[in-house]
Amino acid sequence: MSMGKNLLTAESKSYLDNLCDLISSYENCLVAYSGGVDSTFLSFFANKVLGEKSLMVTAKSPSLDNDELYNSLKIAKEKKWNHRVIDTKEFSNPDYTKNSLDRCYFCKEELFRTLSSIATNEGFNFVLDGSNIDDLNDFRPGMKASSQYGIKSPLVEVGLNKEMIRTISKHFKIPTWNKPSQPCLSSRIPYGTSITPKILEEVSRSEFFLRSLGFKEVRVRHHGSIARIEVPEIYFEKILEFKSRDLIVKQLKMIGFKFVTFDLSGFRTGSLNHHE
Repeated sequence: MSMGKNLLTAESKSYLDNLCDLISSYENCLVAYSGGVDSTFLSFFANKVLGEKSLMVTAKSPSLDNDELYNSLKIAKEKKWNHRVIDTKEFSNPDYTKNSLDRCYFCKEELFRTLSSIATNEGFNFVLDGSNIDDLNDFRPGMKASSQYGIKSPLVEVGLNKEMIRTISKHFKIPTWNKPSQPCLSSRIPYGTSITPKILEEVSRSEFFLRSLGFKEVRVRHHGSIARIEVPEIYFEKILEFKSRDLIVKQLKMIGFKFVTFDLSGFRTGSLNHHE
């Protein structure tokens, strides 16, 4: 595969060559495509290598932010991928909505069961996901479901980490190369608190508003009547400035919160995994 101008390092090219060889060996595949950094990267190269023999599938549910869905659709259309949106039904499973520590398993079990069924019915040899080797060090109950359904994780198999994925994505002008991580909306809800579409809508609307003010990385943790806002330390001064603070409090109260708090510990990916 041509690397174009501004050649990648020999190491990056080696990883990429290995990835493309691995994808080619599948002959055809279905990719779980959420629109995040990793799944977009994988979809890009699945399409490069296999073309119409690859199908990118985006799962739509209340736990997927509307902006995320819109952006995933936009990229797939611009890249002219073979793409499909499906509805998943994890919210009909009380084991998911009760929000125990293994919530992610029940979400992924629904996703991979549905994708595996599509693959079987339509003749795709493998279902791929965008897990990378950094994910192996995080709390990921969903990986049990991946193993259960024989999902392939080619980025893990060739040893790609997030930094490498972003570097290669930038080189190939994949638009998500610098996109902040955006896990599902359910990750904003403390374990043990039941998940409802209404709660997720409040989180989604709150984070959309904060992003509109320029806070590119933000989490709104939902603690019942309390919204706990996390932003990186570089945004502390801006969020505490009177006009911003006043706007945020008014808007989040309109959305449905009684109290709006700001976490002085700052933005932390997966902070609720620490069972605070």
